[in-house]
Amino acid sequence: MGKIKLQNIRVYAYHGCLIEEGHIGSDYRVDLVVHADLSKSAKTDNLQDTVDYVFLNKVIEEEMAIRSKLLETVANRILERILSESTMVKKAKVAISKINPPIDGDVEMVSIIMKKTRN
Repeated sequence: MGKIKLQNIRVYAYHGCLIEEGHIGSDYRVDLVVHADLSKSAKTDNLQDTVDYVFLNKVIEEEMAIRSKLLETVANRILERILSESTMVKKAKVAISKINPPIDGDVEMVSIIMKKTRN
């Protein structure tokens, strides 16, 4: 078993419960870790024998582009797609952070973290 990490993916998106968030948008950070058996690809040096991180990044970008009120909804979509579209992934964990959230106080970011395991 091994891990593939995508860290600090920067995305501009329009999530949030406030109407203004849907018009103005905000900066987000996404971090992803997937667990898969990487032993075959380590021997074959073949992209088809591993989880392509270009695919993982594409899923994140596409799902972040779909407006949602809650980051939990976006995270769930990301996890569901990864598990359904890449059978090699055994489990995945995603963290989505909203940079400079529109709340009272000096808060750098708020984050949600979710994970799913293949049944």
